[in-house]
Formats: sequence, C-alpha cells, structure tokens
Amino acid sequence: MTVIAMNPNTPSIPPAAQRPLRHPAAPTRQANVIAVASGKGGVGKTWLSISLAHCFARQGIRTLLFDGDIGLANVDIQLGLMPDRDLGSVIAGRFSLADAVMPSEAGFDIIAGKSGSASLATLDQAALNGLRDELCQLARSYDKVVIDLGAGVDAVVRTLSQAAGITLVVTNDEPTALTDAYAFIKLARMADRNADIRVVVNIAPTTREGERTHAKLAKAAENFLKYTPPLAGVIRRDEKVRDAIRNQMPILARHPMSDAAADVEAIAGSLVGMAAHRS
Repeated sequence: MTVIAMNPNTPSIPPAAQRPLRHPAAPTRQANVIAVASGKGGVGKTWLSISLAHCFARQGIRTLLFDGDIGLANVDIQLGLMPDRDLGSVIAGRFSLADAVMPSEAGFDIIAGKSGSASLATLDQAALNGLRDELCQLARSYDKVVIDLGAGVDAVVRTLSQAAGITLVVTNDEPTALTDAYAFIKLARMADRNADIRVVVNIAPTTREGERTHAKLAKAAENFLKYTPPLAGVIRRDEKVRDAIRNQMPILARHPMSDAAADVEAIAGSLVGMAAHRS
C-alpha cells in the first residue's frame, strides 16, 4: 500500500482566525470557472483540461479554454494549432485578453499560452493580479471557462486559481504525484479555507483502484489538514489517450467510445449538474 510521507518539520497550518481567507487583492471566485491543477507534471492535466472543454462544447455550452501553464504551455500543441496571438502578446501589451481568443475546430474558444518564456513566469504580483482580473471579466461572456494551470504552486498558479469556483487537482497512484497533490491542497486551503477543491485520479488501472488512490490522499488530508477533498472522478488507463494526443485531437473526437472518453464525460456531466443545482 502506498503511504503518503509527511515531513514532521512542515509548519502546521495556523488557526483560521489567524490567516486571511484569500489574498486581499483577489476577486470573488467565478462560479463558471474551473481550474485544473496538479502538484507535479506528467499526470495528464492539460489533456484533461482540453477534454473537459470539448465535453462542455459538445453539450452546446459556450466554453473558453485558457492555457495558464506559463512557460510550458502546450494546449495549442495537443490540438495542432499555430496561434498568431497568445498570452505572451497580451503580457507584452500588444493585445487585450479578449483579442487573443481564437476559435478551435473542437467547438470551444482558446487563449493559447506562451511556451518557453521565462519572463512570463517572473511577472510581478501586480501584473498577475491584472491578468487574473481581466480573465474574470472575460469569463462573464462564457458559460464555462477551463484554466489549465501550471504544475506546482508558484505565484502564477496561486493567483490564477483565485478566479476559480472549482479547482480540480489531478493525480495518479505514484507516491510523488500523491505527495505533490497533497502539498497543493494544503497550500490552497491555507490561502482560502473555503476553496472548492476536488480530486481527479487519472490513468487508474480500474475505477476501483482509482477510488483507493483517492482514499489514500483523502485520508492524509483529513489527518493533517482536517479536510477531506471529494472525488470528482476516476479516469481509467486507456492507450487511446496516447493515440489521440499523438494525432493532436481531443479524445472525444478521435475515440468517442473509449473508456477514457466515457470517464471524462461523467466528470463533465457532474460539473454541469453541480452548476445547475447551485443556480
């Protein structure tokens, strides 16, 4: 059994009364914004972001996919796009965020990131806040906005995640993935104890095994954080995912009847149902 190792020297979380619920410059979270995060890379975060956006679009939901993985952006690569405007153009002041929106053949809009640009990853907090606020304003024109966050918990990830009504943390059964997912949840809860954080277990051998993986993470969070992140869904291991990525197509376009496609559709359906219940 995999055990999530915890460092006994890790500072404890201060009582709620002694910490702010969110960054004082943060906006109200947008109910229609879903952030997709991960403690580490390589767990399928970008693939899930694309797949969710495609699921929403197939249901007639006006959707924007925002590539917030500054420095290692690859939404455009996975979809075979060559955008002439991207997040780098916005940061440079050449275009507004709305001007950088481009349609995709999959039926949803995209704001492409800027890969390999270290300058974007070192934006000061004021610039990051401005980018987040502009995204929140743009989100009002859509039914759903999916933010593909970068891996880890740096300032870009923390700031952009403040716009999201729901944050999905993607993990798998590898010890490092579980430990890093726990670290993300811990820091997110320290920043905002009311944040809606849910877990997606990807590349699971079976649904039952994925549920066991979630149980390990949930137990660690309950023991150390007194918080149990709910399970948003399990995506089974499926070789058709790799084939779809190689062919730069969404899984629901390349292999709509695959196990992975069905699992993503179930997650998207629950998110749409959740929003309808809240309204």
